[in-house]
Amino acid sequence: MKIAVTRLAGKEQSDAARCADAGHSCYSVHPLRSVVREDAITAFADAAGRGEFDCVFFTSALPAKLIAPRLDRYPRVIAIGPQTAGELRRHNIDCEVLTSFYSRDFVPYLGEWIRGKRIGIPRADVPNPSLLDAITAAGGIAKEYRCYTLEPTGAELDLAGAGAVLFTSAMSFTKAIWAPRPDLLVMAIGEITAGAMRAAGTKPAVVGDGSLEGTLAALNSFLATRGEPGR
Repeated sequence: MKIAVTRLAGKEQSDAARCADAGHSCYSVHPLRSVVREDAITAFADAAGRGEFDCVFFTSALPAKLIAPRLDRYPRVIAIGPQTAGELRRHNIDCEVLTSFYSRDFVPYLGEWIRGKRIGIPRADVPNPSLLDAITAAGGIAKEYRCYTLEPTGAELDLAGAGAVLFTSAMSFTKAIWAPRPDLLVMAIGEITAGAMRAAGTKPAVVGDGSLEGTLAALNSFLATRGEPGR
């Protein structure tokens, strides 16, 4: 199956290879674009260099890619998934990787260690009050650096050649301009994205675990129940 995957332009990484491993092909569509905030990136790198954090949490690959080359000193580092970890390790930054793909699992992962610790979070300018509230409730001290904004491209998604569309974030769905078709399989990368879709009246046929690989596995299970080819 040919899948249109919502991505920031240039951030497709290994999507094609991973889709091929699952027996599918893909191409990228771009409902959003990123606008980098150089001042916030510099402020974060300077704070890390001064030792102001006990832990840094990278919630996506883009801030890791932007910031990793600037870090010559860093504390405990947590990456939300293997793609984010890969960006950090390319610059020889040791990191731990969450066992899930949701920021809500960051505090449980750290457990009691978080109490009294200063947590630096370089991320997109998208509200995530539940993460900050959870850190505070656990006795941690959260400091966000909103290193880039996400803006709608205003372009309609090119889905003419796709058998499926995969929305990779809630915002990529809510800001997308697209035309549903009866034969188009609509997928969500995880439950948060699926929730935003359902709230807007779109029921995803396939919901992943927050990762591309998990979504492809869910897709193949779904296709198997319909007697269609997958892997």
